[in-house]
Amino acid sequence: QVQLVESGGGLVQAGGSLRLSCACSRNINSINDIAWYRQAPGKQRELVAGIGLRGGKHYADSVKGRFTVSRDNTKLYLQMNNLQPDDTGAYYCHGKYGNVDVWGQGTQVTVTS
Repeated sequence: QVQLVESGGGLVQAGGSLRLSCACSRNINSINDIAWYRQAPGKQRELVAGIGLRGGKHYADSVKGRFTVSRDNTKLYLQMNNLQPDDTGAYYCHGKYGNVDVWGQGTQVTVTS
C-alpha cells in the first residue's frame, strides 16, 4: 500500500504565493503520472499540473505561467504564484502505483480578494 500526504495549504490574499508538498510513503519514483488536482466547492475535480512518465510537465491553461510543478526523490511540489480567488479549493495529489489510483487527503487553499 502506498500513501500520499499533502501539506502547505492555507489562506492567502490575491497576488500571494503558496507552495504545496506531497509526500509519498514509498519511493516517489515508483508512482507514475503523478499530478496535482483541485476541487472547488460545487465543481468537479480538475487537473492542475502533473509530471508524466518521461518527465514532461503539463499544466491547465488557467494556471500556466503562474504555477510550477516539480519533484525530487521524496516529494512532489506545486509552487503557486499570483494566486487568484478562482484558485480556491481543495488540492489533491494523485498518482498511479502499478494499476492502482492513489489519492491524498487534500490540502485546502483559500484565496481572498
